[in-house]
Amino acid sequence: MSTPNPASAVPTANVAEFERSLDELEQLVGKMEKGDMSLDESLQAFERGVSLYRNCQGALEQAELRVRMLMDPNDPASAIPFDPDTP
Repeated sequence: MSTPNPASAVPTANVAEFERSLDELEQLVGKMEKGDMSLDESLQAFERGVSLYRNCQGALEQAELRVRMLMDPNDPASAIPFDPDTP
């Protein structure tokens, strides 16, 4: 019996949840930028936005951990952070 790889154990549902949260957050920001919400609606939208942001941030952290595990499953901390400006 093989031991499951923790990096591959991340369900694809997390990716779908991230995409839904990000889409809802973008729509919420668009509504707020129009400026035609009441103060109460704006506060509720802001609270929802913070919650969505935290969901997205958590999903991104999990994805980063998954990448680190794939790079070196014996020492995930040894992975070098991605720098998009490096050629």
